[in-house]
Amino acid sequence: MKKITAPLNEKAIADLKAGDRVLINGTLIVARDAAHKRGLNVELKDQVLFYAGPTPGRGGKLVGSIGPTTSSRMDPFTIPLLEKGLKGMIGKGGRSREIRDAIRKHKAVYFVATGGAAALLGKTVKHAEVIAYPELGPEAVLKLEVLDFPAVVAYDIYGGDVFER
Repeated sequence: MKKITAPLNEKAIADLKAGDRVLINGTLIVARDAAHKRGLNVELKDQVLFYAGPTPGRGGKLVGSIGPTTSSRMDPFTIPLLEKGLKGMIGKGGRSREIRDAIRKHKAVYFVATGGAAALLGKTVKHAEVIAYPELGPEAVLKLEVLDFPAVVAYDIYGGDVFER
């Protein structure tokens, strides 16, 4: 397992290959369909975007379970985000050829997280805050601080594709 820190830097991205298992520490930006349709008006340079919608937290926590959503639904919005400097995305499932090519062109990386493990992924969240669209409730844009968030590199900057293995 490789440990990486988000936001990402060029060296961390260059060291990742499709199929690598990683533990992500640091900051993730969380957004899914409703926020993407409105436009993500947050700083994305070098950030990792997690396609998810958490359940409400208990006991004063902002989030509870948080699992990946199907990433291909965000494909129509992805290229402009990569052009703004987005360096990583986390979701589930494959992406279109156009998005895979854009990930390689912009030297970004796409991770997959295990669907059905939302309760376990929620335990990696150490801090959460709403940073945009609070009226969207669970689809608001969040900033999370995570510790040892598990994922697998699905697409790397070299064109590697875990789904083709």
